[in-house]
Amino acid sequence: MSIVVSKEDVRTFEKLLTISQIAPIKERIRTFEKKYGYTFEEFEDRMKKEDEDFEKWDDYIEWKAYTESLRNLESKLRAIESAKDIRVS
Repeated sequence: MSIVVSKEDVRTFEKLLTISQIAPIKERIRTFEKKYGYTFEEFEDRMKKEDEDFEKWDDYIEWKAYTESLRNLESKLRAIESAKDIRVS
């Protein structure tokens, strides 16, 4: 039995995989936005101006990591969507 997989199938699989990674990260970011009532950038600006608060600092580090991960995954998704030369190895 042989299975034929097209380049478009590979692209679709990679897109779905990336989207499935994006969804929970966006949810975590929304949780922080609800908790503090700010976007990450606004929260970051406030953190620079306020006295040190360990809970907020922990949230800041985690939120920043989620924000960076989201940016990276969205960049990967754009690259997948615009890829013209797909090779299967």
